[in-house]
Amino acid sequence: MKFGVVRFPGSNCDFDTVHALRDVLKRKTVILWHKDHDLQGVDCVVLPGGFAYGDYLRAGAIARFSPLMQEVQAFARDGGRVLGICNGFQILLELGLLPGAMLRNKDLKFLCQHVHIRVENERTDFTRALRKGQVLRIPIAHFDGNYYAPPRVLRELERNRQVVFRYCDAEGRLTEAANVNGSMANIAGIRNKDGNVVGLMPHPERASERILGSVDGRAIFESLILSLERSGPARRPAARTRARHDR
Repeated sequence: MKFGVVRFPGSNCDFDTVHALRDVLKRKTVILWHKDHDLQGVDCVVLPGGFAYGDYLRAGAIARFSPLMQEVQAFARDGGRVLGICNGFQILLELGLLPGAMLRNKDLKFLCQHVHIRVENERTDFTRALRKGQVLRIPIAHFDGNYYAPPRVLRELERNRQVVFRYCDAEGRLTEAANVNGSMANIAGIRNKDGNVVGLMPHPERASERILGSVDGRAIFESLILSLERSGPARRPAARTRARHDR
């Protein structure tokens, strides 16, 4: 089993994510440079948090054109697992791998604090180690985390159980106060229809060790590991794509 963490100019959570996967969970993990065309045979791609390309234009808008993103799109279309955290979630939205968009936080302030999120769908490859309704305490750090989707898309997300996490209070209640960035329907994380791509704004890698104040985020990575162990090696479209670029 092998994880790949993508590094962009401006990534600042890549080493944190590598540490959580490689040092805490003891899984082989490699850094994937954004200009490459090689996913190095990974079974899961993680787009970490940070400020890819300085968030110029808008968060994730420039990163989507990085050469490696062509490979990530092909990997996802072929069923490969992709996890986007914070800026990684924003990039997945820009890529069209997930529906919706991110707006500025409702109070127009950068937020860096712990929040509570509730597990809405426990039957995904990213939540199978969790329970429906379980409340996690995980930190956020973003300015553009106000999730928006048109009413039609929002209805589809609800109908297909694509909402994976929602902001809540410590008791699991969906309150306005708990929805710190103003996201529609308190949405903190979603999946694609096929269930192999998930994006969330909170940072599970920053809640993977007790010294950090919470280990709740570790269960998301543990869910992925469990899913990969059960499904076997991922299919790898990267070799086909790379050959096309080599011509």
